[in-house]
Amino acid sequence: MKFPFPLPDKPIILASSSPRRAELLQKIGLEFTVVPSAAPEDDLLHLPPPEMVKHLAQRKAKMVAEKYGNALVIGADTTVVLDEHILGKPVSPARAREMLAMLSGRTHQVYTGFALVDNSTQRMISEVEKTEVTFRRLSAHEIAAYVASGAARDKAGAYGIQDFSAVFAERLEGCFYNVVGFPLTRFYLALQRLLQDDADLNIVLET
Repeated sequence: MKFPFPLPDKPIILASSSPRRAELLQKIGLEFTVVPSAAPEDDLLHLPPPEMVKHLAQRKAKMVAEKYGNALVIGADTTVVLDEHILGKPVSPARAREMLAMLSGRTHQVYTGFALVDNSTQRMISEVEKTEVTFRRLSAHEIAAYVASGAARDKAGAYGIQDFSAVFAERLEGCFYNVVGFPLTRFYLALQRLLQDDADLNIVLET
C-alpha cells in the first residue's frame, strides 16, 4: 500500500539503525533512507524517562539533518522503565536474565520519543508515547531459554515483544507498536500535521 496522502518532494531519512523501526515505517508505505545517528546518549540519563527519550530523538534527528540541506529526518529513542529505573540494553547474558527476572510478574512502562525535523522550513515536531506492559510470572527456565536464543540482545529491557517474548506479556495498555519501538499512529498524525502546516505556509507565502 502506498502512503495515503502526498509526501514532500524531498528525501525522507530515518536516523536509526533499528530494523524494527524500519519495518514498522515500511508497513505504512513510507519510503525512506536509513542514516543511523551517532548522537551521544549517556549525558541525558539523569532526566526523567519521557524527557530523556524526547531529547534523544531530537538530538538524533538534528545531528543527521545537519548533513542534508533539504530533507525530512525522523529520529527516535525507546526505553523501558521499572519503578522509575531505566532498563537499557543488556551488556551481557547475565544482565539480560537479571532484567527479565525483575520484569517477571510486574508492570513496567515503555517510552518512545520521536522527532520530525524538516530542514527546508526549520520546523520540528517531537512527541512521546507511553505504554504499560504487565508480564506474567516467568520461570527461570523460560528466562534462560529466551536469553540463550539471543533474542534479548540489543533490546531495551532485554526483550522484544514482536518475538517469542510476546507470551511473557499478560496485559498491555496503550500502543502495541510503541513497545516494538515506534508509535505508528501518533507518528502518522504528527507527520500529517507537519505536512499540512507546511502546505498552509506555502499558500501564505505564494499569495
